[in-house]
Amino acid sequence: MGEGRDDPRIFLVEPEQRGVVPLEDFRIPTRLRRTIRSEPFEIRVDTAFSAVLDACAAPGPGREDSWINGPIRRLYVELNARGSAHSIECWRDERLVGGLYGVTLGGAFFGESMFSRERDASKVALVHLVARLKRGGWTLLDAQFLTEHLAQFGALETPQAAYLKLLAAARRKKPDTRSLFRPMTGAEAVFYALQPTTQAS
Repeated sequence: MGEGRDDPRIFLVEPEQRGVVPLEDFRIPTRLRRTIRSEPFEIRVDTAFSAVLDACAAPGPGREDSWINGPIRRLYVELNARGSAHSIECWRDERLVGGLYGVTLGGAFFGESMFSRERDASKVALVHLVARLKRGGWTLLDAQFLTEHLAQFGALETPQAAYLKLLAAARRKKPDTRSLFRPMTGAEAVFYALQPTTQAS
């Protein structure tokens, strides 16, 4: 993380309690299920990674600064070019209105940041991410820190020692990365996201 968007330094953060979104027990609020099934947005993957990154770093209400500084941005763009970082994007009328991005390593996906310019856009992106991860055989979704926003989906705090065991097991997995890119309807996204166990297609 960076201290601020204009600070060139990078430092590592290792929280004692790690925010994890349990893929096997993911929850979707009822109203959001209806929204996703109605497909208010076109979902794209990795078509505007840099734009998603910049939107996540942009100032917003209650968030004047950002931990995404210049060096970190360059690293994520390079990881995307190498196929190790991905963005899930919500589009409406050819406008990018929400999304998220993260890094994949074995069967672990590290959600880095999300943004929303229209109601529910980041939530829809999260559900589509989880559905694709479960369909492809990922086993760990690392959210780093527990937030109220993520708690509604079942996210919880995991002690660092237990988290490291989960991470070690996940890193040995070889998910089907093509699952991230295969088309998925809103109904399919809800279906896969709510499956009780991870699935590989």
